[in-house]
Formats: sequence, structure tokens, C-alpha cells
Amino acid sequence: MKLGSKRGIAALALVVLLGIGATGCQSGSHHGGSAAAEPVELPPLSEITPLEDPTAYEGPTTALVGGPSIPPLAEEPEQQLPATVTSHDNSGDTEVTVTDNSRIVPLSLSGSIGELVYAFGLADRIVGRDISTSFPGSDDIPVVTKDGHSIDAEGVLALNPSLIITDGSIGPTDVVLQLREAGIPVVTVDRAVDAESSFATAQQVADALGVGAAAPDLIDSLGQAIADKEAEVQRLLPADESKLPRVAFLYVRGTAGVFYLFGEGSGIDSLIRSVGAVDVAAEIGWVGEKPMTEEALIAMNPDIIIVMTKGLESAGGVDGLLQAQPSIALTEAGQHRRIIDVDDSVLFAGGTRIPDVIDGLARAIYAPDSL
Repeated sequence: MKLGSKRGIAALALVVLLGIGATGCQSGSHHGGSAAAEPVELPPLSEITPLEDPTAYEGPTTALVGGPSIPPLAEEPEQQLPATVTSHDNSGDTEVTVTDNSRIVPLSLSGSIGELVYAFGLADRIVGRDISTSFPGSDDIPVVTKDGHSIDAEGVLALNPSLIITDGSIGPTDVVLQLREAGIPVVTVDRAVDAESSFATAQQVADALGVGAAAPDLIDSLGQAIADKEAEVQRLLPADESKLPRVAFLYVRGTAGVFYLFGEGSGIDSLIRSVGAVDVAAEIGWVGEKPMTEEALIAMNPDIIIVMTKGLESAGGVDGLLQAQPSIALTEAGQHRRIIDVDDSVLFAGGTRIPDVIDGLARAIYAPDSL
């Protein structure tokens, strides 16, 4: 996936331009709305009891997403530096030579780049991080982003990094250019939003770190973890296929009455497939992320609507959302108050978080009372 490709770029534009912050917190309440909490140990999917009919359940749920559950490589991979790699910048592809990976600053809105560095066994070389990066031991690493998605150039420069890796989801662009002009190698990799793009991003991050040969094993592990999680989810699905919930993801912000439906290529499409639900956007051939009309949403009539936690908060919670968006209130999801919110910073994280997001969504959809 190139930064300018169709897959995921519109979602990125919405996240950045419409001002979704990244908190990096776990969502801790299952009654709708957001409450930051410590990560909760949940029983495996194999031990929870699913709803007989998930389309009939009433009430909002906050999905709990843990992880990253992909462990780092058992042994530090052999490094080959200097490494010349292609940086996929907004202005076009450029060649960047990396000679030193001893002081790394990974930057992304979702934290996925930092978590990939951790997965490759080089976490001890991370000297600064974005606020969403979360792995064992990361709390002690200085945060170099402001307001969740804005790079603090002075903070980065003060850390004397030897390498910056970003997926372009954090800016401003002129700050990134400033860091490059200061002589720091800056490598822009593709943004991971689903399995396919995550595999490509993992290889690019490994190449930038000088450990490209280690990427295939990690990619295999991630692919297997996703497949295993999808297999676990299968036992939660209702025996009667007519009771499979019809799901839509809506981007909502405030009470302006405008909302976006996310469809093919947004990343949410692959997640809905992974949890075995019916994607109402796919039913109508919806591609990308576009404003949704009230009439169309009513006609689609989803059983469940997924939203970002901060978007739901900005609308005044479930009550505020249903009052501000009468069309949502007229759907099965609205009538049952079946709104699932997910932490903004992890829903589209991609990378090593994919199995964890699948797990969190599956629990919220099929066994909300287990949370």
C-alpha cells in the first residue's frame, strides 16, 4: 500500500483533518461512552458464552482491545547496515540510507510503527514515542506528540535520534521536513490498516531497521494469529445465519448531523469480515468513506453501529447521538441502542494489533455481558 493509494487514505484524511485525537488508553466501560482504565484480563473466546441472538441484544457496549499480543522475536535479529530503503513520502518516493538504528523514534497515529519495532526485538533502541505506542516497558519512553497527533519537533530533536520511522499519519508535514533537514534519516512507510497492508508495512519497517530478513517470520506469525483468532470467533456465531448481525461503521463528530459510512478499503471492511458479521456497506457496494444520507442509512437498517469512542463522546454519548441523528434512532441499532464504541487509536491500528481488535469486536458483538 502506498500512502497515496485508495486503501486507507481516506480514513487517514478523516482521522487527521477532522481532528480525532489518539489517547492510547484502554476503554474500560461496557455501558457506552469512554472510561479510561487499566488493561483488563479477559477469559479466552473459547470460554465465553455467546448470545443466542446477537441481533436482539439491547444496550451500548465499549469494546475492550488489549495487546499487542504478538510477542517480540525470541532473539535479536541480525542487522545489516547501512541499509538504503525507499521512503514513501507525500511528495513522492525518495531513497533514504540508514546507517544507525541505535536511537529510534517511531511515529504513527495508532502506535503501530512503535509496536512493530518492539515486535522485531528492538524496543530497547526506542528513545521517543507517539502517545499511542503501547507495549511492555513503553511507559518509560518519552512521548514526543502533542494533542495525540502532532509532532513536537523540539522534543524529538532533543532526543538526538538516529532514525525516525513514520507512516505519515502524524504531522504537520513541515515538522517532518524540518526533522529531515536537521540531518535525521526519516523513513515514511505505508500505513497499516488491514492484514494485507500490515504485512507490507512490517517488511518496510524491518528494511528501515536493517533487519529485513526477519520480517517474513513475523509476518507469518501475524498471519497465523489473525487466522487463529478468526477461527476462535467462529464458535461465537449464531447457528441460525439469519441472526448474524448486520453491522455498519459510522464516523460521527459532534451534533452537526453529518456522518460518514466506511466501506471497502477503509480497514473496517476486513474487520467485519473477520468477526463473521454482515457488512451493510458491502451489501450496497460502498467504497471508501463518504457522507451517508439519512434515507440510505434507514434503508440499510443495521443491527449494530460501530463508532469511535471520541466521536461518541463528542455527540454526547448514545443519548446525544440518537437525538442528534434521528435516522440512527430509526434503525434497529438505534431502537436497541446497540452502539459499540472502540478506542480511536486502536480501531484502525493494523499491524500487530489486528488479532486484538478482532478479539475485542467479537466480544462486544457476540458476548457483551462477558465484558
